[in-house]
Amino acid sequence: MEIIMSILSGILFTTGIYNLLQKQLLRIIIGTALISHGAHLFILTMGKLKRGAPPILEYDISQYTDPLPQALILTSIVISFGVTSLLLVLAYRVSKRNETDNMDLLRGNENE
Repeated sequence: MEIIMSILSGILFTTGIYNLLQKQLLRIIIGTALISHGAHLFILTMGKLKRGAPPILEYDISQYTDPLPQALILTSIVISFGVTSLLLVLAYRVSKRNETDNMDLLRGNENE
């Protein structure tokens, strides 16, 4: 199962980087979201996909799950949601003001 999750994480990183290299602002934002989702899966995979009881001490349970990867992923999801919403608002403002979302046209011309 870890191998499948690692491959899926790699695919998300690959498509995220591909989208980051595009010229449209919306694709760049989608690329950052895909990279953050790939990081979430990578953190979950590094924490080992074990099944067990919740980390509450009881006498008859011998195998517990580690809550740290889930806590890190939850924090990362909240941060990536904030970053994605900020990028969407900035992209909306830039496209309304400049009437384009193409990065080459947003750079301007050095001769002007």
